[in-house]
Amino acid sequence: MSVHISPLAESLPAFLKQHNYSAIAVLADANTKRHCYPAIKNFLPKHKIITVRAGEEFKNLATCETVWQALTDAQFDRHALLIDLGGGVIGDLGGFCAATYKRGIDFIQIPTTLLSQVDASVGGKLGIDFHGFKNHIGVFKLPETVLIDTVFFQTLPELELRSGFAEIIKHCLIADAAKWNVIRRRDLHQQDWNDLVAHSVGVKKNIVGQDPNEKGIRKVLNFGHTLGHALETHFLADPKRRLLHGEAIAAGMIAEAFIAKRKGLIETGLLEQIEEYLFSIYGRVKLTDADLEPVLKLTLQDKKNRNGEVRMALLDGPGSCTYDVLVTKAEMRRALDYYRT
Repeated sequence: MSVHISPLAESLPAFLKQHNYSAIAVLADANTKRHCYPAIKNFLPKHKIITVRAGEEFKNLATCETVWQALTDAQFDRHALLIDLGGGVIGDLGGFCAATYKRGIDFIQIPTTLLSQVDASVGGKLGIDFHGFKNHIGVFKLPETVLIDTVFFQTLPELELRSGFAEIIKHCLIADAAKWNVIRRRDLHQQDWNDLVAHSVGVKKNIVGQDPNEKGIRKVLNFGHTLGHALETHFLADPKRRLLHGEAIAAGMIAEAFIAKRKGLIETGLLEQIEEYLFSIYGRVKLTDADLEPVLKLTLQDKKNRNGEVRMALLDGPGSCTYDVLVTKAEMRRALDYYRT
């Protein structure tokens, strides 16, 4: 899979010139159609625009049916191309629809958020949420290419930048101690986004290249995600308490770093660095006693589990991570109590 970090005025025409597609469609949500589609439409030949509703709550089978029906009505054959223009939801859902339409048509990702540029668009994980379980139905399928242009950051609210930054922090913690020591000394507005996007893409490409289907080392990319995804899913049903992905993962990284410290995998100093920095950027998610049991129950659906046992990716040093570590419900409860107190 190729990833190009350059202006779309260069990368998109160059890609299309190398291919002869029978038809082209652009998948966008209401936000990216308004703010991002104008940046690419003049670089495309005749094409169809498919618009879906924005938000994680619409990353489901009903939205897939909308996309599949639009492709069917336009008589797209197996030599067509779907361009996913948006954040992680569009990339996940659009890629899944393309990978399953007529047993698979080509698709490319043009990620428009920091989160999707550094994480969701790279690696070929595609899928949708199902009955409240995040990314429960999906496939592994690489896009033909990923075209990244940081110009889209100009369209993002600060909350979206902050959300994407959590995955950058994760990449540094699991793979690059030196870079972690650089970013943790800067606040959100002092970061070099061009450098960090390229760094995160490099980290993820290297890991995914070793393990495309997440049988081993790729699991380290899930640090912070066992409890993070459970928190994100738990709060998804309540619009007043809903978390952005990065906010949930930040909380998950603190809690899971605590578990790593309790297991003797990391020193107290690293845990203190992580919690001090992440709390300064993200604040603290308010967790009540009533939240704990539902969150813990959701971890039983985590895709890294085996034989009904929760297995985590945990830090085992600065810039280093291990995986398939058995973690008990009591350990997770203690970690959530530590996080909230």
